[in-house]
Amino acid sequence: MFVIIGIAVVTVSVLLGFMIAGGNPVLLIQISEFITIGGAVIGSVLIASPLTLLKKIIAVFPEIFKNHKNTKEDYSEMLKSFCDLFLIAQREGLLAIEKHVENPDTSEILGRNKKFITDPVRKNFFCDTMKVMLAGSVPPHEMENLMDAEIETFEKENKPVIDTISRVGDSLPGLGIVAAVLGIIVTMASINQGAEAVGHHVAAALVGTFLGVLLAYGFINPMSANLALILEEKAQDLTIIKTFILAYAKGNPPFVAAEISRRTIFSDERPSFSELEAFLRGKKE
Repeated sequence: MFVIIGIAVVTVSVLLGFMIAGGNPVLLIQISEFITIGGAVIGSVLIASPLTLLKKIIAVFPEIFKNHKNTKEDYSEMLKSFCDLFLIAQREGLLAIEKHVENPDTSEILGRNKKFITDPVRKNFFCDTMKVMLAGSVPPHEMENLMDAEIETFEKENKPVIDTISRVGDSLPGLGIVAAVLGIIVTMASINQGAEAVGHHVAAALVGTFLGVLLAYGFINPMSANLALILEEKAQDLTIIKTFILAYAKGNPPFVAAEISRRTIFSDERPSFSELEAFLRGKKE
C-alpha cells in the first residue's frame, strides 16, 4: 500500500513541480528516449543474469506490493500454534504430531495461523525441520547447524536478486546520459533546420537524462531497498522459528521455548511477556 502511495507521490510531485514552473507535461513524452533507456535496461539485465535469476526477479517484484508486515498478533498466533503442537508431543509423543507436519495445510493447529500457513518459506522451514526431528534422535547442535544452513542458503539465494535490481538502478543515470548523447547527435545533424527544431531536439535529449535519474532514485533503488527489507524480515522469521524448535529440542517446556523465541522478534512487532502469556493461555489482551 505504501509503495503505491510512494510511487504516486513521486510522480505527482515531479509533474506538478514541472507544470508550476511553466512546463508542458506532453513534452516529457519522448517515445524514442523511453525505447532507448528501456531497451538498454532489459538488455543489460539479460546480459548479466542467467535464466534462473531472471525468473526470481520476475517472481519477487509483486512482493513489493503485498503486505508482509507481521503484527504482534501474527507472531503470538504462530508461537501459540507451535506451543499447542509441542504440548501434544509432550503428552503423546513426537509421532502424535506427524500428521500436522506432513500435511500442515489440513492441520487444525497450524492452519489457525493464516499468515504462517500461506507463507511457503516459513511453513516448509518449520515442517521440514520437524520431519528431521521425527525421523530420529538428532542432537540439538546438529539441528541448529541444519537450520542455520537453510537460513544461510535462503539469504545467499535471494541476495543476487536484490543486487541485480540495485545495479539496474545505479546504471539508469548513465543510460539516461547515453539517450541524451544520442539526442544531441540528432540535434547537431538538424542544426540547419532552425532554432525551433534545435530546441525541440535538445529538449527531447534532456528528457533522457531526466528519465534515467528519476527512475533510478525515485523508483528502482527505493524498490530494491524495500525488497531487501522484506527478505531480511523473512530471514528473521526463520530465525524465530529456529529459536523455538532449538529451545524445545534442548529440553525446555513449550511455554519457555515460546518466551525464548519471543525475544528474537524485532521490537516493533514483539509482544510483551504478559501479552504473549495471556495469548498462550487463550486470553487476548
